[in-house]
Amino acid sequence: MTVYDWIVVGGGITGAALSYELTRAGFSVLLLERHSQLQGATRYGYGGLAYWAGTTELTRQICVEGKALHTQLTAELEASTEYRELDLILTITPDANLEAIEQFYTRFADPPQLLTVEAACELEPLLNPGAIAGAVTVKHGHIHPGKTARAYLEAMQRHGSTWQVEEVIQLLRTGDRISGVQGRQTSYASNNIVICAGALSRKLLKQAGIPVRTYFTHAELIETPRVDLRLRTLVMPAETQRFHLEISSSQATLDPHWDTPGQELAPAILDAGAIQFLDGSLRLGQVSRALSDPDAPIDRADSEARIRAEVGRVLPALADIPGTWHHCLVAFSADQLPLIGTLPDHPGLYLFTGFSNPLAIVPPLARRFAGWARGQADPLLEQLSPTRFQPETQA
Repeated sequence: MTVYDWIVVGGGITGAALSYELTRAGFSVLLLERHSQLQGATRYGYGGLAYWAGTTELTRQICVEGKALHTQLTAELEASTEYRELDLILTITPDANLEAIEQFYTRFADPPQLLTVEAACELEPLLNPGAIAGAVTVKHGHIHPGKTARAYLEAMQRHGSTWQVEEVIQLLRTGDRISGVQGRQTSYASNNIVICAGALSRKLLKQAGIPVRTYFTHAELIETPRVDLRLRTLVMPAETQRFHLEISSSQATLDPHWDTPGQELAPAILDAGAIQFLDGSLRLGQVSRALSDPDAPIDRADSEARIRAEVGRVLPALADIPGTWHHCLVAFSADQLPLIGTLPDHPGLYLFTGFSNPLAIVPPLARRFAGWARGQADPLLEQLSPTRFQPETQA
């Protein structure tokens, strides 16, 4: 049996970036991903890079590092990530409090600017002026998340590490140490196992008897083929409900419900938004649900109708474009910051998961993790350690 320096569980953007950075740092790495073609949040994400949105010294520093890395990733990875910068339009509903919204956005590192209805429609001609009271706008990064993950994986392989299609079903122990993983086909050994399984991290860790405060939403969207019309901007609502859903459903008192099948931790929400990729395809969404079962049944027809109605209200030209409804799981933590580092009392096991809005910050944090794995102290990563939730976990 080959023994690797690191086994990375999960091949989405988090696992792909971390595998590449660990390989680049000189480690032998085995990345295990259950799908040959990605099916999760990396596959169906909008691709936005909110590097303007830091609100603390910690998040602002990560965002600055993220922007710097994204601008040169295509060259470094020798494959296009489709990085670009475009205008983000955050629409304001007619019944919203304009003053409160403008005040809310002043807290960000690069505060969006308030636009009149006329100015918003000039920036994005597909907007329905009758559906908004204005908007706020800021320059926003954008990539193709699937192509970026693939670029990381190919670069990792060129540097000598291994990517394998395999579903991890169990963590293996030797004494008190996590020493490998069991897949559906075979077992794999390593002194270091890092969980990058996003929304499925909670389930895998729970099976090993390890409680961790990481959660997930069910996200639903419509993907279209190439269309001839042009959406110039990324459009989202100024009052995003998804983050409120994450906060309300991740209270420590609700943790037992997350481990009980069939639970709805908070009412479903819909944030009507749209983005067009460079190939002309669109992604329209999204409904988010806090359901405890990763395989919970969802009324596809009802969700698609809701998405089309709300997106069509703001962007009428997009309402009836043929497309396909998709569903994926999106990870998050109890404080909207990822869980990175070692787990107490579980030597050999590490987390790199819980990213609610990962694309802007995964590359710099993966690079920092690889440096830390080589023995470099990193006070920034210490602030993201899973131990910050230890008292609640033990309570």
